[in-house]
Amino acid sequence: MIRYRLLCDHEHEFEAWFASSAAYDRSAAAGENVCPVCASRKVGKALMAPAVGGTDAGEAVSLAAVDPRRAALREAIRELRKKVTESADYVGDRFAEEARKIHYSEEEPRSIYGEATLDEARRLVEEEIEVHPLPSLPEEQN
Repeated sequence: MIRYRLLCDHEHEFEAWFASSAAYDRSAAAGENVCPVCASRKVGKALMAPAVGGTDAGEAVSLAAVDPRRAALREAIRELRKKVTESADYVGDRFAEEARKIHYSEEEPRSIYGEATLDEARRLVEEEIEVHPLPSLPEEQN
């Protein structure tokens, strides 16, 4: 298997796996590679940095340069999260309950953040209670 970073004509970058480089070539020639963001079929390989072996731990070292657009997006997400966490009350796993109390005027209006299950979030939306997920950063997934 081989993984390629792909780029559509609208500059959406994404990854795809292929059985081999020949399989990628066949797929590209047939117009089968489709951007998952905008459905464009004008897709080609994006610049990829090679992985270089030779570290003491035997792991590959990535030589990829940081895309300035991605860096800017990460910084904007960090700033948004910081603003929310500094100006809102953290309610933990009671988020759905607290959001309902505020929506139905059982408590004074205030900004809150916390955790909710996908099912709880769906029910809030069905009740037309406005909620927004806080975007996560890649390092939070580690």
